[in-house]
Amino acid sequence: MKRRTALKFAAALALTTSLATGAVSAETIRIGAAAPKTGPLAGGAAVSQWPNVTLWAAQVNERGGINVGGTMMPVEIIEYDDQTNPGETIKAIQRLATQDQVHFIVSPYGTGLVVAAAPIFARYGYPLIAVSAITDQQPALSKQFPDMFFTLGTTSALAEDTVKILTDMRDAGQLGNKIAMVNVADAFGIELAGVARDRFTEAGFDIVYDTSYPLGTQDLSPVMKGAKAAAPDAFVAWSYPPDTFALTEQAIIEDLQVQAFYTAVATPFPAFGARFGTAANGVMGPGGVNVDDARFQDYATAHEAVTGVKPDFWASATTYASLEILEQAIEAVGLDRKAVADHLRTGTFDTVLGPISFDENNNNQAFWTVGQWQDGVFRGVASRNRDGAVPVILKDGWQ
Repeated sequence: MKRRTALKFAAALALTTSLATGAVSAETIRIGAAAPKTGPLAGGAAVSQWPNVTLWAAQVNERGGINVGGTMMPVEIIEYDDQTNPGETIKAIQRLATQDQVHFIVSPYGTGLVVAAAPIFARYGYPLIAVSAITDQQPALSKQFPDMFFTLGTTSALAEDTVKILTDMRDAGQLGNKIAMVNVADAFGIELAGVARDRFTEAGFDIVYDTSYPLGTQDLSPVMKGAKAAAPDAFVAWSYPPDTFALTEQAIIEDLQVQAFYTAVATPFPAFGARFGTAANGVMGPGGVNVDDARFQDYATAHEAVTGVKPDFWASATTYASLEILEQAIEAVGLDRKAVADHLRTGTFDTVLGPISFDENNNNQAFWTVGQWQDGVFRGVASRNRDGAVPVILKDGWQ
């Protein structure tokens, strides 16, 4: 692992400016972050995770820091690459807690890495806003780790809303009854496929192809050839970023003709739309946003101005919102981690996505579940308690 103390220059600038007014202590709030910079999930973290840590820290320091009991304190980010390896995630969190002695730690990236790190967060008394963990185990996890909070929703919500969209399409005569489904064989993909399999069966769909592939698989052409041979009406993949791109590319190569095409993480990435152009039109995936919301537009503008890249249309804003939540909790109760965790349980937080609060299972109840590329923009088409969803369009070939 290599330690990087990012944004010190921004902290120093904010400190110099603030000292001129006599408003700031020299101490910084140390924020730890461990997520992939290498390995299979590095591409996803490079879009949804790291730029938002950079953006948030830069904005905090530009306005002089976080108000802690009347003292403005800048933030310092201490970063580690966990190499998409749960063992490295655990070691990085331990080092942040014991050697770097950071005040708070940002959630790791990806369901499997978050769940692996949860006991370490708990051992050292750090609240965990598990921004990129999607699981139906939230009640059990929040009971085992009372200071663990969830923002992106549950496995069942994502799978059920996807199945409902396809059911509505079928009932409207827009879609046949045959489903091809594949999944990456890690915690995220296995759990989503399990729920979706049951829901598709309950809805009367015929799952004509159902397979999984290991995380990091390079050649997915056999998977897509198998799906095409099954002659499905809809294709659904519970996938991670490298395979999301690879599966879509193989679908185009194989000329897979379906009325509905769904891939998971990375589908909302701007790079997906840029890479596939008009062929992306009609492709569905998890999440989405209300792109017409002024707050999202302001956030997206700032994101690109500070980081040089565009945010994605799902987890980027949620990751940023989790940092807004942490900032507001610190301003409310100070740097005591237990007090912050208690405030997370009871507070309502004003974020880029609107108000967020947590229920008895420490789960956010307002989130996007399904989005779709429509004329170059990935728009939300289904949500739980969020406004701005637009109607679904049919996938009309790969032109």
